[in-house]
Parts: sequence; C-alpha cells; structure tokens
Amino acid sequence: MAEPRRNNLFPLKAMVVLGLIFIGTEFFLDRFQIFDVSLPIFEDGNEFAHRQDYQDILQLQNAFIRNAKNIKPTVVSINKILDDFEPAVWPDSPSHPSRPWYFSFKEWMAKSISKTRYRIENVGSGVILNSKGYVLTNHHVIKDIPRIMVRMSGGKDHFADVVGFDPLTDLAVLKFSTFSRIPYPEFAESQHMGVGDWVMAIGNPYGLEGTVTVGVVSGKGRTDLGITTYENFIQTDASINPGNSGGPLINLAGEVVGINTAVAEIGSGVGFAIPIETALHVATQLIEDGEVKRGWLGVGIQSLTPELASTFDLAHLKNGVLVNSVDKKTPAETGGMQRGDIIIQFDGMEVPGSKKFQEMVADTKIGKVVTVKVIRNGAEKNLEIKIGRLSF
Repeated sequence: MAEPRRNNLFPLKAMVVLGLIFIGTEFFLDRFQIFDVSLPIFEDGNEFAHRQDYQDILQLQNAFIRNAKNIKPTVVSINKILDDFEPAVWPDSPSHPSRPWYFSFKEWMAKSISKTRYRIENVGSGVILNSKGYVLTNHHVIKDIPRIMVRMSGGKDHFADVVGFDPLTDLAVLKFSTFSRIPYPEFAESQHMGVGDWVMAIGNPYGLEGTVTVGVVSGKGRTDLGITTYENFIQTDASINPGNSGGPLINLAGEVVGINTAVAEIGSGVGFAIPIETALHVATQLIEDGEVKRGWLGVGIQSLTPELASTFDLAHLKNGVLVNSVDKKTPAETGGMQRGDIIIQFDGMEVPGSKKFQEMVADTKIGKVVTVKVIRNGAEKNLEIKIGRLSF
C-alpha cells in the first residue's frame, strides 16, 4: 500500500498565519490604545514618579498620614463608669465555732472588697482644648452620667469633672488632671473652608479608639435639622458613626475646624459638625463662668419668604425677618420695635434669615446698644436697642 503523501507546506502556512495574527494584533492595540497592561512599580524606579498628578496624590496621602499621627494624641475616649458589684454574704455559721468573730468579719470584708469591680463603657469622643486638661465634647455624650473617665490615646485613664454644658448648642466641657504633658491641637476658622475641601473625622466609633475617616465638606450653614436650638452645621460625607460624637473634624492642614455631633437620619453618608468658632466661643464661657450668657430681644420672628415680601409690596427684598410679636417689658419693646416690622440689618450686618438672626442676637454682648434697621410701612427706620440676657 502506498504511504500517504505528506503536506510539506503546512508548517509554512501555519507560521504565516501566526505572523499575520501577531502583526494585526500589534497594529490594532497601537492604533486604538485599548489596553495598557503595564503595571506601576512602587519603588524608586516608579515610571509615574515624574508626573505631577501622581505627586499630588502622594502629597494628599502624606497629609492624611501626618494629620492622623499628630491629632490622635489630642483625641480622648469619653467613658461612663459602671459598678459591677457582687455583694458578699455574711456566713450563716462560722467554719470553726471556736474561732473569734472578728476572723469572720475579716473574711467578709476581704470578700466584699475583692468582689467590687468597675466597668467602663464608651459613650463618645472628645478633643483636648489646652494643656490644662480641658476637654470639649457634646452635651448628649455626657448627659446624665454621674462619673466620667477619659482615656488618652496611649491608654491612660483619668477621672474627669463636668465644667459646664450648653444643651442649646449640644456642647460640654470636661476637665481632668495629670502630671504628664497634655497634647492639644491647633484650631482654624471653619468659615474659610469651602464645599469640596478635604476633611478628616477622628474619634472612637463603636469603641474603636483612634478611628480615622476621610471625606469632603458637603455643605455649610445647615439649619432646621432639629438637632439643636442654634444650628449652623458643617455637613460632611466623612463617616461619622455612634461614638464619633464630640471628636474633631480637621482640615488638610491638621487644624480642628469642627466638633462632630450627629449623623443624619435621612440616610447614611451624611454627618454634621459644629463650627469650631461656635464651639470655642461656648467653651470659653463655660470655662470662665460655668454657663453660657446669650443676648435677647424678646420678639417672635419668621424668615421673610418671597410670598411674604410680596404682601408687603417689597418683592425686591431678598433677605430679612418678619416680627410676628413683641413681648411686653422686653428690650425690643423698650427700643420701639413693633409687630409687622421687617428687620433687614442688625448691628451693621445683613440679616439673611431667622436662624442666623437668632445666632446674631445670642452672640451679642449683654448690655450692648445696637442699631437695628427695620422696614415699617415701606420706609426704613433705625432703632437703638439695648440687648438683654436670655433666661429660662
């Protein structure tokens, strides 16, 4: 039988086909640049090291690392102390009838002391204000806690006393004593921050000490949230969880710009912080006087909406507050303010709305005479009013 004839051209054809496939693939990838299979080498030979955007990312990362390292020692864990006590029972009969009674008493005392235990439960966070051991936190964190312990980042515990608290802003100041050096952070005005600026929240969520989260400023001047009476919150998407309350919100320079206070109930990913200007103003008064003294006029007000402005033939007016009522024997009545007045300026500053106006009055020194510009019957009028003190 004749042996089948071999096709000697097959290897050659295969090589030609493979070559065409290789050339075509290279051309396609080079022409359309769909794939980049090269991986960056994160060593000294990093091929992206010369790119400015890569250097910017490294600088941002280094800022996060630096801030976490510098600020953590100034953040404390706020804990409440709980007794875990098992009372010892006096023995019904002595083990040895001939033994004197005081041996039984000694044994009972030893058991009583040995069974006394204490537990601490984390309730929130705080930030150290200065080297004297003052700590700023939220009022709701320490409310109704008879004994408080603050834990430093290094693990040292200190008993703390409540210096004062202010439920209207949800702030409180504690104080502890130690012979060790007490670190404290730098503070910066939050008003210079803009929406989109990077921020970091540091605290003890769920008892996890020294937790750092990163985000941006999502909004400023948030009001009407029902969290406190005086509201002017910084909104952030940096995660703020239970236990973060009272901890600092810091900027990219590592300066404290706010005190974390709440998580929005409307959904996750939205948290709020008290601007540091407000927090330090309240803290100073609590340290010096043990209470916060606020200015008072004695009027009922509401923000001027476009609809309200139209009813007063003042459609051009964009800001201001309408006086709904004037209480008897108040600074407002004494100063000549009347129901129906529209307040457009207070002490030389524009009045944007009711919440801001409340804050402006509250922050004014008691006894100061201020000029209040109002619109009455379509005409502007200046009133001189002596600020009183808000009391409850």
